[in-house]
Amino acid sequence: MSRSVTQGLPRWTLVVPALAFLDLVASWHRDLGTVLLLLVCIGLGAAVFAAVHHAEVVAHKVGEPFGTLILALAVTVIEVALIVTLMASGGDKAASLARDTVFAAVMITCNGILGLALVVGSLRHRVQTFRVQASYSALTVMTALVTLSLVLPTFTTSAEGPRFSAAQLAFAGVTSLVLYGVFVFIQTIRHRDYFLPVGANGDVDEDEDHHADAPSGATALLSLGLLFVCLVSVVGLAKTVSPNLEHAVQSAGLPLSVVGVVIALLVLLPETIAAVRAALRNRLQTSLNLALGSALASIGLTIPAIAVASIWLSGPLVLGLDGKEMVLFALTVVTAIITLSTGRATLLQGAVHLAVFSAFLFLAVSP
Repeated sequence: MSRSVTQGLPRWTLVVPALAFLDLVASWHRDLGTVLLLLVCIGLGAAVFAAVHHAEVVAHKVGEPFGTLILALAVTVIEVALIVTLMASGGDKAASLARDTVFAAVMITCNGILGLALVVGSLRHRVQTFRVQASYSALTVMTALVTLSLVLPTFTTSAEGPRFSAAQLAFAGVTSLVLYGVFVFIQTIRHRDYFLPVGANGDVDEDEDHHADAPSGATALLSLGLLFVCLVSVVGLAKTVSPNLEHAVQSAGLPLSVVGVVIALLVLLPETIAAVRAALRNRLQTSLNLALGSALASIGLTIPAIAVASIWLSGPLVLGLDGKEMVLFALTVVTAIITLSTGRATLLQGAVHLAVFSAFLFLAVSP
């Protein structure tokens, strides 16, 4: 490989994706012993860090908000493939897997990632600023998508239980895809300036990495390819350890929905690390783009994919949230509205979001 292409990329970021993918190939559809399970866990963690690095290289080349959009879309597309694969092989036991994973992704992004970014950013910079227009736009679309896709099935009557009929599921899938498409158009074309990082004086800062030269086009393409390899490895290794995870969950007497939560946590690790690093650099807008954008991508792409996959999936599809989850979602929306209303974030706001996230995790384990 040409030295000019790999210039600026640490050697470990070139080696880790290949090793993680080989780890995935070696462990795929095999019973994991102690040694192989340890190797899978190490490969999973290393692939996460490599994915974050390559995502930042691509983001530096294409600029915001395209960089965060690429990471969110890449993670979500592979996450959707993982959900469909697990549902196809899981039968009735996987009936609520899509709901559990998508709702967990919403709670992780809107409370966990957002809260953690606010806390670490405010500890270093005291008060951070962001664009209200961008955050409110994302929050509005996210609230509509979750309500139409995950809340309404609990109250519809055409199908038995918290489920959509075929026509209702098709409507929800088309609506989700259209709303997400409009949001991406607004984010990248019509009102791109809303989603750019905010400088110290509150003005839009298009050149967030002005202190460093942008990578070459060939280097950015290489990083994009390695990012994809890393994300495939992350999701594949997460699926590989899922049987061990299910066994551990059942042995501990925990609800099976915990599996969806853990899978979402693993898959969203690259975005979590990227959001925290952006907050530490006083780029809170980038953190918000990652957190809210990931929530939108998770719903906006998963529901249409599940709607299409339901044509050949034989098992039931449970999408409706129960009362406890709807209360947590309502609390998340109200908290986010208050947090995002001023364009300035402090430690207290981050602590509140982390408290809501802690409640979600606790109630997932102890419903």
